[in-house]
Amino acid sequence: MTRKQRRAVLIAVGVAILGVAVFLVLFALRDTIVFFHTPRDVAEKNIQPGKRIRLGGLVAQGSVKRGIGESVEFAITDTVKTITVRYTGILPDLFREGQGIVAEGMLDASGRFLADTVLAKHDETYMPPEVAKALKEQGVWQGDAKTKDGARK
Repeated sequence: MTRKQRRAVLIAVGVAILGVAVFLVLFALRDTIVFFHTPRDVAEKNIQPGKRIRLGGLVAQGSVKRGIGESVEFAITDTVKTITVRYTGILPDLFREGQGIVAEGMLDASGRFLADTVLAKHDETYMPPEVAKALKEQGVWQGDAKTKDGARK
């Protein structure tokens, strides 16, 4: 084998090893790359109780029930499916019904989501891109509507 051929084989082997490494990393991270799951995703993917996930969607109208102390129960919906969430702690100031939120935690055996962190949008025009995309796909998102003069509502 000539020197040029050995170099070509060495480069090909290096590229192959790098490709396998990238594939293994992406395969291992395939479920954790998602920023959050919608209630519909949770139902379709049959996510097992006890697995930590992020659940995102809108706080369902009329679903917020305050309990004793800092305990609160509410429902997250993507207009197709709804999941009840139980959270103990101080909710963000901007938390309200109809609000886009992301909750971190896990499902219990009854299908209720036990959240340990709740994140709410930071202003009136922001919506997490994944929530906006899911709502657009279902035909209920109207956040891109503009007024007659071309300004955003």
